[in-house]
Amino acid sequence: MKGSRVRADARDNRARIMTAADEIFGRSPNASTDDVARQAGVGIATVFRHFPTKTELLEAVLTLRLERLRDRALELAGSDDPGAAFYSFFTQVVSESASKLAIAQALIAAGSAAGEDAQKAGRGMREAFDILLTEAQRSGAVRTDAAFPEVYALLVGASRGATAVDLEPATRDKMLALVYDGLKP
Repeated sequence: MKGSRVRADARDNRARIMTAADEIFGRSPNASTDDVARQAGVGIATVFRHFPTKTELLEAVLTLRLERLRDRALELAGSDDPGAAFYSFFTQVVSESASKLAIAQALIAAGSAAGEDAQKAGRGMREAFDILLTEAQRSGAVRTDAAFPEVYALLVGASRGATAVDLEPATRDKMLALVYDGLKP
């Protein structure tokens, strides 16, 4: 009985650490693990028990974000309106790009690149995005001569561009409307 309670507490602590790290590193890639511990309401030793290095914590957060995007894309893939699902996902990725890129930059600053788990999650997200694109094309919402590599490059470019110049939401939405006009048949 006591052992299962400890495991539940450990799971709860890990979840709180991940939530705090996602928020903190998404805002400030130079934040510390002490900041994460404070926000999660745990001691720094608890953070390091779950994630022995800041790099491991950053990679876990990046992996979680990519898995969430993959799951969202797969959820949207079953939509009755594939065009709306595709454009909704595209907008979500661009809207959330600043914090995701901040986490990736923090990993690079820590002297690391995305590890195997993050790379696998990234591949899964790209595969799910390809499904959304294919369904949107079948429905007539996206031009069929726009292949996955070009559309994915647009997604990445729009995300990085919106982040690089810190676009206001209204300007970002106008930029996306132009991109979407180019993707429509």
